[in-house]
Amino acid sequence: MRYDLTDLKLFLRVVESGSITAGAEQAHLALASASARIRGMEDTLGVPLLLRSRRGVEPTDAGRTLLHHARAITLQMEKMRADLGDYASGLKGYIRLLCNTSALTEFLPDAMAAFMASHPQVNIDLEERPSLEIVQAIRDQLADIGIVTDAVDSTGLEARLFREDWLVVAMAPSHPLLKEAANQDTLPFAATLEYDFIGLAGDSALQKHIADHAGKLGRRLRYRVRVRSFDAVCRMAASGVGLAVLPESAVVRSRDAYALRVIQLDDAWARRQLLLVMRSYAELPGYARNLADALSQ
Repeated sequence: MRYDLTDLKLFLRVVESGSITAGAEQAHLALASASARIRGMEDTLGVPLLLRSRRGVEPTDAGRTLLHHARAITLQMEKMRADLGDYASGLKGYIRLLCNTSALTEFLPDAMAAFMASHPQVNIDLEERPSLEIVQAIRDQLADIGIVTDAVDSTGLEARLFREDWLVVAMAPSHPLLKEAANQDTLPFAATLEYDFIGLAGDSALQKHIADHAGKLGRRLRYRVRVRSFDAVCRMAASGVGLAVLPESAVVRSRDAYALRVIQLDDAWARRQLLLVMRSYAELPGYARNLADALSQ
């Protein structure tokens, strides 16, 4: 059985894109050549590697096994290229970094600025995703480093503290909860559960985290509306539609702009941690280890 690196990289791109056509384009191969290579790999092995349908392709059990080894091999090649980077003129490093909304919006721009300035030879592919997806992508070796909330299960991954960020309750100045909490710097989450909420749309780890703690109190959150961004949540809260539970960093800029009133939650679980996660720090290419070090300082 003989597969070369071109075969393995092509197979990775085909599976990740879910399409032989898209995989061929990403690998800079003609479609006919890419199809022939995939068929040749299947003929050599004697079993199909891909299930083909009108919606695209997905790996068979044998294909998933090949996918695992192909990722390991290509990652090792990246590490070798990075370790030899000082001796290879013009070599550039490439880091795949995934992060959640809070990290991207509030912390990463400043945290990455110094690293990018001191590493002009390194390119970073930065993508925003929900924390749950990030953890799975790191496990599947689809990214090098991720930044997630500690509300998701990152078992099996190496984790470092990136930032801490308290959860707060944001509301309009006229909201009745503000009268109840007069002269208080903090309040318990339980005090908010009599009121309507504004939340983030989609499969948000933050909303699941909040809902789980409401469930532990025997209550269920009542959402008036769900929107797509922290800024939109702040605007809706300022208009009096409902309460919003958000990371404190997400409301700093909106507090004055939208006349928001903000009170910190005093529950222990409200002290949220953002974690830097990776499969193995030691196995990252040198420049990716440098980024992990810079972000976790």
